[in-house]
Amino acid sequence: MDLLLWITIGFIIIGFVVLTSMKKGLESKLAFIKANMEDTENSIKAKSIIWWIVSTTAWGLVSMFLVVWWFHNHFG
Repeated sequence: MDLLLWITIGFIIIGFVVLTSMKKGLESKLAFIKANMEDTENSIKAKSIIWWIVSTTAWGLVSMFLVVWWFHNHFG
């Protein structure tokens, strides 16, 4: 097994663990935003939720790129 495969597997597993561990906190922030619609703290909490979505999307794209790159190097 080559290094690129281990980097790919490690990136996917570590990213999945980090994103799922953050999920519970973000659910509570979303519940707070829904309960307190006029609160000024909502914009900060909403930005953290948006950044979690952006980082999840980036993690998914990089993971797909690494998998395709490994297949290209291994079978190409």
